[in-house]
Amino acid sequence: MASVEKLPMLAEGYEKLVAELKALREERPKIVDAIEEARAHGDLSENAEYHAAKERQGQVEASIADLEDKVSRSQIIDPTSLSGERIIFGATVTLLDDDDKPVRYQIVGPYEADAKIGRISYNSPLGKALIGRRVEDEIEVTVPSGDRFYVVDRIEFI
Repeated sequence: MASVEKLPMLAEGYEKLVAELKALREERPKIVDAIEEARAHGDLSENAEYHAAKERQGQVEASIADLEDKVSRSQIIDPTSLSGERIIFGATVTLLDDDDKPVRYQIVGPYEADAKIGRISYNSPLGKALIGRRVEDEIEVTVPSGDRFYVVDRIEFI
């Protein structure tokens, strides 16, 4: 039997997935009502409302199935319960770039990554380069904008 791959995520990311799933489940009856109403208008072959409602129903059902899968495979990790000298999932890392300017990232799951707020996925090029590193390790990573060089300055579990 194949093993199920767990999806590590923070509690915040898990709650966001569950809320999205709940909202989609609440949309189901509204879509059914829209389909019934459009069906009452007669000829379905030229009924744009019917086709739009059926298409939306398909999208919602696919999204629900995807979210249910992610929620069932989720493994919630609390970074404050972690420790160590190596960078792992959940760690908040301060790096020094080429100009010794500090940049700070938290290593998170792919569904909660947002580089604008300092959260990068462990699957991203930088995330992969950071996992397992220690303070003062030098890192070279190729990103879309080119090669970047960093030195690990601090590892925190906050």
